[in-house]
Amino acid sequence: MKRLSRRTFLRGAGVALGLPLLDAMPAVAGAAAGGPPVRMCCMYFPNGVWEKDWVPETTGADYALPFALQPLAPHKADVLVLSGLDKKHSHQGDGHYAKTANYLTGLPVFKTTGKDLSVGGASVDQLCAEKIGHLTPLPSLELGIDPVITGIDSNVGFTRLYGSHIAWRSATTPVAREINPRAAYQRLFGMKRPTLGDPATARKQGDERTLLDLVLEDAQGLRGKLGRDDQGKLDEYLDSIRAVEKRIEFFSKPDPRDWKAPEPGDYAPPAGAPGDHRAHVRIMFDLIALAFQTDTTRVATFMFANDVSGKNFAGLIDGVKGGHHEFSHHENKKEKYEAYSKIVRWHVEQFGYLIEKMKAVREGGGTLLDHSMLLFGSSISDGNRHDPANLPILLAGRGGNTIISGRHLASPKGTPLCNVYAAMLERMGTAVLKFGDSKEAMALDG
Repeated sequence: MKRLSRRTFLRGAGVALGLPLLDAMPAVAGAAAGGPPVRMCCMYFPNGVWEKDWVPETTGADYALPFALQPLAPHKADVLVLSGLDKKHSHQGDGHYAKTANYLTGLPVFKTTGKDLSVGGASVDQLCAEKIGHLTPLPSLELGIDPVITGIDSNVGFTRLYGSHIAWRSATTPVAREINPRAAYQRLFGMKRPTLGDPATARKQGDERTLLDLVLEDAQGLRGKLGRDDQGKLDEYLDSIRAVEKRIEFFSKPDPRDWKAPEPGDYAPPAGAPGDHRAHVRIMFDLIALAFQTDTTRVATFMFANDVSGKNFAGLIDGVKGGHHEFSHHENKKEKYEAYSKIVRWHVEQFGYLIEKMKAVREGGGTLLDHSMLLFGSSISDGNRHDPANLPILLAGRGGNTIISGRHLASPKGTPLCNVYAAMLERMGTAVLKFGDSKEAMALDG
């Protein structure tokens, strides 16, 4: 069996494809005890939750999953439900923006209608990327679904830019998100040819080959030099690459049978992005899993939608037709909060898809999920009150087998959400004395 460098790539004409962690590779730089590295992804969904369908009635491992969390039943042992968390600096400022912009900083948001932005400091993902980003081809990966919204929300006197970003390189500099799956794929794997570019251009140039086509010869040569277990891992990985390429191509093509004018509050998908919202989200999750599997990056963020999203879930959820933000202002009316809760449950279902995807990847005597931390949550609890207390937060994965999952942990009222971030930074090998308004790193191992 040939020994391989961790930075081995499959190469073709002008492209390079990273490999997953194989037994033939030495210890990974930055990983504890020579094992796989720890990865971190922070996900955001807008407009809060209907708390009665989110917060479990009991704590510990024997809690019952409430309605909104029931899609996680197959993965209950892999997830921590965290309640009682707060962002004290979000209690100032009306509406959503002072709560979303600091979702990953925990610091005060400067109220402005102009370009003089400030969220107090760098977000947890970017602080981590600054310290370990040199170990991977990409320091971090920022993905989303909606294009950035500009202008002013005159109802509350905030620039809408605050609602379009959760990743901040500094207090004043948001990090651009990629919302086009094709462009995100090309960025991950450094493609410079017209493959997976504009299909019409590729056809004219006589080059419709995918990245996998270009590196297939190199992959076949490498396979013959690997042990049986590594051959299986390589085959599974190449199959997953092929599946993603096919899905990107399929969903990038318009389907005239299903075209309709966008509902109020919908955004037209960007060129090259799938029109199907569920497909768009899941392709992005496939790319996050691939990025972590190949150690292309260890830090990622994902926004399901911009703040104050009016996304209409008609056709995605049975019996739900109307804007997300409108339902979040439920006024305790059954016809509104039931639809609101179903929308939250839909987001949890997509989170479950990523969990399942990462659990299926074998790595270092465990799974990719075992060596990752997937934070999933919103910047307010109840959308009707715009309340930043008792935030809805889930944490999947075991952070390199240092987290005891499968529990509901109820913290005392007012516990800083940043305590969770401090604990995550420790597991990423980027511990800090203090982050945001944290008082201590949350104990996740007992």
